[in-house]
Amino acid sequence: MSKRDYYEVLGCAKGASIEEIKGAYRKLAKEHHPDRNHGDDGAEIRFKEVSEAYEVLKDDQKRAAYDRYGHAAFENGRGNGANGFGFDFSSSFTDVFDDLFGEFMGGRRARRQNRGGDLRYNLEISLEDAYRGKSEEIRVNTAVPCESCAGTGAEPGSKPEQCATCSGGGKVRAQQGFFTIERTCPNCRGTGRTIRNPCRACRGSGHVQKERTLSVGVPAGVEEGTRIRLAGEGQAGMNGGPPGDLYIFISISPHQIFQRDGHDLYCRAPVSFVTAALGGGMEVPTCDGGRSKINIPEGTQSGKQFRVRGKGMPVMRGGGMTGDLYIEVSVETPAKLNKKQKELLRAFEKESEEGTNPESEGFFAKVKEFWNRNGMP
Repeated sequence: MSKRDYYEVLGCAKGASIEEIKGAYRKLAKEHHPDRNHGDDGAEIRFKEVSEAYEVLKDDQKRAAYDRYGHAAFENGRGNGANGFGFDFSSSFTDVFDDLFGEFMGGRRARRQNRGGDLRYNLEISLEDAYRGKSEEIRVNTAVPCESCAGTGAEPGSKPEQCATCSGGGKVRAQQGFFTIERTCPNCRGTGRTIRNPCRACRGSGHVQKERTLSVGVPAGVEEGTRIRLAGEGQAGMNGGPPGDLYIFISISPHQIFQRDGHDLYCRAPVSFVTAALGGGMEVPTCDGGRSKINIPEGTQSGKQFRVRGKGMPVMRGGGMTGDLYIEVSVETPAKLNKKQKELLRAFEKESEEGTNPESEGFFAKVKEFWNRNGMP
């Protein structure tokens, strides 16, 4: 059976650059690798064909000879000797070894197995606590090193032994086709050690569950969703591995007076009809538990906002900076009026002149104009 053209095998044009040839080889080598095609007897043949083509075309001298003589350049003994061009599939495979290594050998995953897992703790605090900052004690149920075996997993008086399967290396090798594949040892699961007499307290795991009390420092100005990391306070590592981390996720409970927007606070405060009409002073609360006074000018309408500088939330790591407090007033309509009060209001309405109620006058002027445009009487 005659060999296919090497350029055709790789799917490249004859004048393709070395980068294009290498890219085509990487793609096809992964596609036809025997480990990805279990049960396909032709996969190894296709893989060898691709590797052979690449071995020739990646080398300037071999490629020049192939371009001139074709496959005959490597036949009848021309492929050997001092001036020959012998094939070395192992050298071509090293060009894609890094790509295949991560998929077929799992080296990185094996190295991470001994680190303890991370933990999450949800902590809800009040707005006042977020304003001032606080130190909070929390209780966390987590895995800690077993005191009985000092974390080794072996019964006191004994110790873990070297794994006989992998000789302590944590990995074993297996032959697949003409490649040697390295995998995590199934006997010791990559630790390199086996335990003949497991610790009865931890059943050989090297750790036990225990409730711990930890102190969490919540900084002033902390926001909803802030994550605080306590390094090394997560699950204990397996077989002496490093512990994971504990992550505290902050949530802030709703406040009965204030609403927060970033570093600013908002408060909706009712004012009496008389104060809004005639003007006056008004005391408003602040998040630190104090009070501030604002001046209500004559003729204030509902929705008017007043700004109290520096009475918002502290800026976390902001060097003493704080947001502002905004007071939005809502003019309260009098209710449950007696007969005399009603008479006074009717008399007030009769005495009202143009400009006394600017918002309603402006609104109905627009309504009248709208009706006129649409032919309404």
